[in-house]
Amino acid sequence: MTYTGDVQVGGPADVRELPALTVCKLAVGPYDNNAYLLRCAATGEGLLIDAAADADRLLALMGEQPVGTIVTTHQHGDHWQALEQVAKVTGARLVAHPLDAPALPLPVHRTVEHGDTITVGEVTLEVIHLRGHTPGSIAVLYDGGEAGHHLFTGDSLFPGGVGNTNKDPERFDQLFNDVVERIFDRLPDETWVYPGHGKDTTLGVERPSLPEWRARGW
Repeated sequence: MTYTGDVQVGGPADVRELPALTVCKLAVGPYDNNAYLLRCAATGEGLLIDAAADADRLLALMGEQPVGTIVTTHQHGDHWQALEQVAKVTGARLVAHPLDAPALPLPVHRTVEHGDTITVGEVTLEVIHLRGHTPGSIAVLYDGGEAGHHLFTGDSLFPGGVGNTNKDPERFDQLFNDVVERIFDRLPDETWVYPGHGKDTTLGVERPSLPEWRARGW
């Protein structure tokens, strides 16, 4: 079946099979968070983006295969409610940006900055720091070559706009500028965006709305 990215809390994961990487998207918790399980096709090694909630469902999604890393996209509590339990069961290494890591319920094993890389098996992911939603919000980019670009944006970019900056003009300007310069100016329209809540989108769908986002200030 074709991947759509449309998932519901309590429903099944949606699975995308890329040549080198499998992406499983699961909706969890009272805030309809998205959690993403990435698996290297060559090694079976797994990486989880945001252990947001519903630890039992996340662990069931992982099954018996190893998950060596959990990346937390930012410090807000709805993105790490299941972190302690999932980390205890899997023994995974915890990764976050140093500006947000102190707010997490467990110490992280590795802090990552803009431009750093994270590996899952034979696959390399790139960290993109997007300042504004929180000081240490990050996105994770997979460049799959002919399989396209796949961008996991946490709460920094959604269909229809950037993340919440609490009507703070400075924070909005920072986030908007980072999203434009570090994502839209660099990546092609076909780039698939996997956000922290709700449905997926592509940069091509969102690009024409950038002037509107700038004008409205949110």
